[in-house]
Amino acid sequence: MSTLPTARSGQNGRETKKVTVPDILGKKTRGEKITCLTAYDYPTARLLDAAGVDIILVGDSLGMVVLGYENTLPVTMEEMLHHTRAVRRGTARALLVADMPFGSFQLEVNAAVENAVRFVKEAGAEAVKIEGGEKRLELIARLVENDIPVMAHIGLTPQSVHALGGFKVQGKTLEAADALLRDARAVEAAGAFSLVLESIPAEVAERITRELRIPTIGIGAGPACYGQVLVWHDLVGLSFGVEPKFARRYADLRTLLEQAIGRFVADVTSGNFPGEAETYHLPVEVREQWAARARR
Repeated sequence: MSTLPTARSGQNGRETKKVTVPDILGKKTRGEKITCLTAYDYPTARLLDAAGVDIILVGDSLGMVVLGYENTLPVTMEEMLHHTRAVRRGTARALLVADMPFGSFQLEVNAAVENAVRFVKEAGAEAVKIEGGEKRLELIARLVENDIPVMAHIGLTPQSVHALGGFKVQGKTLEAADALLRDARAVEAAGAFSLVLESIPAEVAERITRELRIPTIGIGAGPACYGQVLVWHDLVGLSFGVEPKFARRYADLRTLLEQAIGRFVADVTSGNFPGEAETYHLPVEVREQWAARARR
């Protein structure tokens, strides 16, 4: 069973208050923006948590940006639990949400509830994220009934990539926009505490955001959403595929890391590493004895 870390000091040196589901709901009431980033390992979680990110999402995007899969569909429960546990150990302040991977909730509601329980009980997640709108109402209601908070996700749902015909903007016709609005109203009524809107027109996201009581969290859904989420690897320039339009790069770690690795290779090849600063020595008296033995 996972144990939750205690609150630690943030960048300002003061202890930070734990973010909870009621805190996220309260941010919309107060008109405060919500920040959300993905993390898949302990050091990244430590960085995001210390920086004051409100929600850390262990996304099934790890399949593409960490595990090298073509899309998110191959990601398994065990892989998601493994990475969620690692992020849990690095998270003290932020609300920790875990993606339920493809196949873990689509087939049968009771099995889906059991899988969600595993995220909370074994990996330390404080909420789960589920893709889909009206067709997920029974599952959302069952999870909320069993005290598992749910972040819903509509619009471009990557687990539906084959049904959608690829990674395309959703809600571009009146009928499609109306369907998204119905989905949003339905997941709120079922008990979701927040809603991710991915790759939909800003005008549609603005109306959904205005009509719902729960906060919307956008990713390619315009500025009207109460929160924004990005994939960590897109944020820092560590993605190797085509970067989506909605991803703003805040750093170029790929170039920085390539340069560092190149310098290491050059230093080892030239004999410049390790140097004296990176080398251990025997104590003087032992060194002399060791050298004497070598002369025998």
